[in-house]
Amino acid sequence: MSFKKITEEPSEYRHLEKMSVNEILTNINKEDKKVPSAIEKIIPQIEALVNAIADKMLMGGRLFYIGAGTSGRLGIVDASECPPTYGIPQGLVIGIIAGGLKAMTEAIEYAEDDAEQGWKDLQYHYVTDKDVVIGIAASGTTPYVIGALQKCKEHGIVTGSISCNPDSPLSAAADFPIEVVVGPEFVTGSTRMKSGTAQKLVLNMISTTVMIQLGRVEDNKMVNMQLTNDKIVDRGVKMLMEKTGITDYVKAKEILFTHGSVKKAVDSYK
Repeated sequence: MSFKKITEEPSEYRHLEKMSVNEILTNINKEDKKVPSAIEKIIPQIEALVNAIADKMLMGGRLFYIGAGTSGRLGIVDASECPPTYGIPQGLVIGIIAGGLKAMTEAIEYAEDDAEQGWKDLQYHYVTDKDVVIGIAASGTTPYVIGALQKCKEHGIVTGSISCNPDSPLSAAADFPIEVVVGPEFVTGSTRMKSGTAQKLVLNMISTTVMIQLGRVEDNKMVNMQLTNDKIVDRGVKMLMEKTGITDYVKAKEILFTHGSVKKAVDSYK
């Protein structure tokens, strides 16, 4: 199959500097609206990957995201939000970025071009065939990510990918490729825009659905969330009151703190 790097094609808009602020905002929004439609077309591919992840994690495996630049940052953000949101242990969902954590805030020159380092970074976490590794790269051509997935395949590790070009080299390296083709960016080649939005939405879908499959949500509530701030504590108290019929806010708060999560508190009250 031929490979066309749509993410690098010229913007469909010209002379951006001559547009009014309203025109710029309106046109960016117009482009952003294309993202959910593109994702809707590939929900079966996302579903297949989610099922594979859930199966592995139910058997004690972990989920890894690996990427460079914006893609790597998005993976780390999603991974870092899973423990406080769903009460899972640290290290069950792991984000890895080319250049290390310093690359979260700074561009690390040529880090994404090292085809060997991605696998080394995964080995640091003792990745095994119990785990699932998802490579994230808007272009689908990042050597750091492709090299990591190719090594995973050699070691029998299930892999997925998220990219924004059809028939990319990254997709070829993945067992469960996801391609969200959102078209050229408003600013030519600025894949932190539509491509980044697409990747973020897909990551939300994957982690949320997997956590529901793992039993970390009841009804529509985050019953295992960590009590890390006043807002979450208040939410937890109200959830506990709703589920148990307790009418005393202070009493419910005491019970919640005693057990550490809504789920444990409800189970103890039965």
